[in-house]
Amino acid sequence: MQMIDIIAHKKHGLKLSNEEIHYFVDGYVKDLIPDYQVSALLMAICFNGMDKDEIACLTHEMMYSGEVVDLSHILGKKVDKHSTGGVGDKTTLVLTPLVASCGAKVAKMSGRGLGHTGGTLDKLDSIPGFNTQLSDEQFKKQVNEIGLAVIGQTKELVPADKKLYALRDVTATVDSIPLIASSIMSKKLATGSDCICLDVKFGSGAFFNDPEDARKLAKTMVNIGKSLNRDTKALLTNMDEPLGYAIGNILEVKEAVNTLLNKGPKDLKELCLEAGSVMLVQSGLFSDKKEAKKELVKHLEDGRAFAKFKEFIKAQGGDVSYIDNLDKFPLAKHIVEIKASKEGYVNKIVAIELGEVAMKLGAGRKTKDDKIDYSAGIIIHKKCGDYVKVNDVIATIHTNVSNYNDYLDEIKHAFVIEKEKGQYYPTIYDIEE
Repeated sequence: MQMIDIIAHKKHGLKLSNEEIHYFVDGYVKDLIPDYQVSALLMAICFNGMDKDEIACLTHEMMYSGEVVDLSHILGKKVDKHSTGGVGDKTTLVLTPLVASCGAKVAKMSGRGLGHTGGTLDKLDSIPGFNTQLSDEQFKKQVNEIGLAVIGQTKELVPADKKLYALRDVTATVDSIPLIASSIMSKKLATGSDCICLDVKFGSGAFFNDPEDARKLAKTMVNIGKSLNRDTKALLTNMDEPLGYAIGNILEVKEAVNTLLNKGPKDLKELCLEAGSVMLVQSGLFSDKKEAKKELVKHLEDGRAFAKFKEFIKAQGGDVSYIDNLDKFPLAKHIVEIKASKEGYVNKIVAIELGEVAMKLGAGRKTKDDKIDYSAGIIIHKKCGDYVKVNDVIATIHTNVSNYNDYLDEIKHAFVIEKEKGQYYPTIYDIEE
């Protein structure tokens, strides 16, 4: 078997065999196949696609290119959630303690942010003392004892994806549904959970602008999960504006805490209740989503979800006094209001533009080696559909950079204000099962 023949097969739109897919993944991980040949194959996949059998095989090969986590020592069904990434997406901080407070077991491995999307681990790192580097035994023990642990992914997990994604990033082959789906699902499946709830986003801050394109990705990932015997469901959710009001690590932690105290933004709460009800049914704790959602609401209202969050933070070394008193978190040196320059309805808030400005203000990374300023970020004060007048405050920046004035117009530009009220996608667009 030769790599040039595999490239030619896909170039002509032929279906790759399991053996061919194994050959290229295994050979690339072992540095036996050069970048230029894999680049050619990735481009052929972008042009000609892959069918569901090819995608399932590619995911399987990537999944087993490194270690696969064994969670069998954790009692009960393990449930996990994954978001395809967004601006202001602090869902994990709210959702995981909420479902764990209802008895679900959540053994979660998360990532760090890069570019305009924030990372769950960065948000947790902004809590003094919090430790994301538990040993395997500590991780499993904690999930057994309190139902929840969140750690970083190990270097040994899915090395094929690390190599392939780095290559895709520099060869304009990122936006391929088979490649996106296999990348996401290989990592989720390798982390060992029995059930996966996917949050597939669409809009200005997501992979795809159109919800129907996002649906294709969601269906592909659900099919992968089913083909590999994992209960997988996907929510299609709106990222045509940031989720909630806060963008940036400490700011998002504060918003998550307020949501767990049942005082959070409507869209964030709605998403967590919907995803949580799916996860509780997947875990076997409830047979009906409606009943599961009722229980989740109770746990928000009576404080059990917030108590579980504090238990989780304490278990991983975090200073809970910051959670009890949010004023202890440091504030940025510059806190500046941005005002509307025209009157009308906010018909769109371009999430990716705000995410990129937040990164420039210090809240994110341009490269993986950049240092994050946990206090930096943006608070938006208006959502889609709100009416604003000239000089109404639409956003507030938090930053320690001295040239923040350079970015104020970019933030204004992200708010699309028009005379006539537009039409807006709901937070939850649909569910793929």
